[in-house]
Amino acid sequence: MLILLPAVALVCRYSGQQHSPLNSLYSFALKRLSSITPKWLQKFSQWTLHRLFHQRSNAFIYLHILLEGAVYAEFTYEVFGFCREMDTTLISLSVPYILLAIKTFFFYLCIKTDPGTVTKKKVAGQLHIYSYDRRLFHPGIICSTCQLVKPARSKHCRVCNRCVQRFDHHCVWVNNCIGAQNTRYFLLYLFSICAMACDIALLTVDMLLHVVLRTGLLGASYLDENGQRQPAGFLFVVQHLFLTFPRIVFMLGFLLFVFFLLAGYTMFHSFLAVVNQTSNEWYKSRGYVCQHCHPSTAADILCSPIPDHSKRYYYSRGVLRNLREIVFPPRLVQKKDN
Repeated sequence: MLILLPAVALVCRYSGQQHSPLNSLYSFALKRLSSITPKWLQKFSQWTLHRLFHQRSNAFIYLHILLEGAVYAEFTYEVFGFCREMDTTLISLSVPYILLAIKTFFFYLCIKTDPGTVTKKKVAGQLHIYSYDRRLFHPGIICSTCQLVKPARSKHCRVCNRCVQRFDHHCVWVNNCIGAQNTRYFLLYLFSICAMACDIALLTVDMLLHVVLRTGLLGASYLDENGQRQPAGFLFVVQHLFLTFPRIVFMLGFLLFVFFLLAGYTMFHSFLAVVNQTSNEWYKSRGYVCQHCHPSTAADILCSPIPDHSKRYYYSRGVLRNLREIVFPPRLVQKKDN
């Protein structure tokens, strides 16, 4: 955790910047590794990374199910039985399974729901949903792949090979883009998986605390290497629990790691929902320099027609309206032919 959390903070700090210490470190490490790594291993690594992160693949969905199954198998096989011996109520023990069902439902919706694909039939209506801010999104831009005019807040996903309305990011864990029509499901999926990890971790900690109290470990003592009797401290208790319940302690460490990582990620996406901004827009707006601005008279004509376009959260309409837009995304009104 001491390594991971600062690494995440550095990524957030320098994301969107072309020249940063992270890019320099990555380039340096890549050059060093390429000089000592065999060519066949380099090609295999590039092919594997390309398959996993640049093409649609269900690999991370299967990995998600595998990790989740391992955690619930360990919880059911060991922790559940210990908790029942300590008279933990069945209602409390059933909460993780209820959260699993809720999480699975939103996980399925994230996978199957169309994020808001821009098509020839829909593009005319999608162009009028959001106005162009003339900073990140400019009118008249045509996608070179789809050959369609790009609506404001849309982006072409190279993995899915399509333009997506209100594009946020492509999530490998659900093998789908997160866009206008499934952002609500993605947020609920994040909240439910955080609640699930937190609840199992709390039940496991409660079980381990009962074990410590019942066995009297806090008042115990041991003989050190010099034969001196020493009182059992915190590290001794942790070592004893790890040797006695290795799988349970390892599962608890994994759950804490997942919870803190996803909790920070969930808070970030909650903040974006409150200010009505996507992660794609957040990434692009950091260190933003307008590509149309030049030291000439023509630049003023191109870039400064409306002063409000310079504000950072251009699409924000207040907290309640922003959240309502997430829960009830704007849809196209199609006229029926008489």
